[in-house]
Amino acid sequence: MNYNSLRRRARSVRVGGVTVGGSAPIAIQSMTNTDTRDVAATLSQILALREAGCDIVRVTVPDMEAAQALYRLKTALPDFPIVADIHYDYRVALRCAEVGVDKIRINPGNIGDEERVRAVCAACRARGIPIRIGVNGGSLEKHILAAHGRASAEALAESAFYHIALLEKYDFTDTVISIKASDVPTMVAANRLLAERCDYPIHLGVTEAGGRLSGSIKSAIGIGSLLLSGIGDTVRVSLTADPVEEIGAARAILGALNIEGQCGMNVVSCPTCGRTRIDLIELSERFLDAARREGLTDLPIRVALMGCPVNGPGEAREADVGICGGNGEALLIRKGKIIEKIPEDEVIDRLIVEIKKIKQENER
Repeated sequence: MNYNSLRRRARSVRVGGVTVGGSAPIAIQSMTNTDTRDVAATLSQILALREAGCDIVRVTVPDMEAAQALYRLKTALPDFPIVADIHYDYRVALRCAEVGVDKIRINPGNIGDEERVRAVCAACRARGIPIRIGVNGGSLEKHILAAHGRASAEALAESAFYHIALLEKYDFTDTVISIKASDVPTMVAANRLLAERCDYPIHLGVTEAGGRLSGSIKSAIGIGSLLLSGIGDTVRVSLTADPVEEIGAARAILGALNIEGQCGMNVVSCPTCGRTRIDLIELSERFLDAARREGLTDLPIRVALMGCPVNGPGEAREADVGICGGNGEALLIRKGKIIEKIPEDEVIDRLIVEIKKIKQENER
């Protein structure tokens, strides 16, 4: 999929060294769940997120002590984009701007009167710091909720445009917008309304999505359907789990959509049936473990793990490399050509060797 050919044209916003919007790659985000004031724990988690492929990380900054911790985090990680998540106290936002945070996330409606919003805009504009407007189904303004009766897509979009107008009133346009809801259809519809009426970069996510399985499924549907429509410039998969798992889920969504330049390894494997004569379920799990261990999962290739001769040869021919299972053995196929027949207990090792060859060829 050539995402840029159908992508909504958004203005570009710089978050540290990462560009969000324009024709820049879709940035993957996550948020730490440590106490930000615990610098060692928070730094450790940010490093783990960066290692997993996170492009931008958000940390909660509830008070001045946390803002001071943010200064220490930025000192330790000057080149990694960190977003300060601010609620209620605009003075904390001003302090975060002073310490050099890369973006500030606010809901303008919950930090006080318009003079406070103007102060935050002035501080961010003076230092070239963008602002992310965060609209959430669980924290709509009272007047908007009263007008619509519930957190509908129309209510969420109205809230976003209300806040956009507030920032624009103070000549601030270096802005990223996010509209999130726990209800997937509402989140999708609200973001479509947003995309139709502005050119600001859009951050996608389903909030309070749930645990590993349900959260990943909801996020894949919500984020994926919008990306397929060309909407979205940066994403977060919110999971009730270790934040590092959010990165893998986000990468899997981008990979499944085959978004050019952002796909890691795409493994196609059959669900197995009575025709299968090799232990494909165990084999596929061991293959993924081996590929991760060898650092091959970032390689943008298609690998087919097929269990029988019915669909196997066709799928394997379409893949960069793959196997087609037989009775305790498998054919190794690369780019449609049968290379050799492999005993079942040698399949993993042989696949890894072939994928390493592909990697070496791509690096030449």
